[in-house]
Amino acid sequence: MPIYEYCHINTPCSIGKEFEIKQSITDSALNHCPICGGEVRKLISYTYINTPKSNTDIRNLGFTKLVKRDDGVYENVTARGNESRYMIRDKPETMPHLNKIITD
Repeated sequence: MPIYEYCHINTPCSIGKEFEIKQSITDSALNHCPICGGEVRKLISYTYINTPKSNTDIRNLGFTKLVKRDDGVYENVTARGNESRYMIRDKPETMPHLNKIITD
C-alpha cells in the first residue's frame, strides 16, 4: 500500500505539521487530519527511481545500448555471446538479436 504525505494547513496537532499515512490507491485524498480533524492538504513526495548504473546492468535487464561511433556506425556496448560488436547501417546481419533478448 502506498504511503502519502499530508501537511496541516493551519495549526499542527500531536503528529506534527507534516505526517504520513498508508492509503490504497483507490482511496480519495484526505481533507481532514485523522487525529485532530484539522484541514490538511496532500503533498507531492519525492520518488526513488533505480536506474542501471553500468553496461552490464543494462545487459542483464535485457536492454541493448548502442553508442554512435561514426556516421552510420554504432557500437553495441552490451553485446551478448556471438552478437556483432558494431552495428553498421544497411547491414542487417550486424543488428542485435532481439528475438534472443525479448521473451513473452
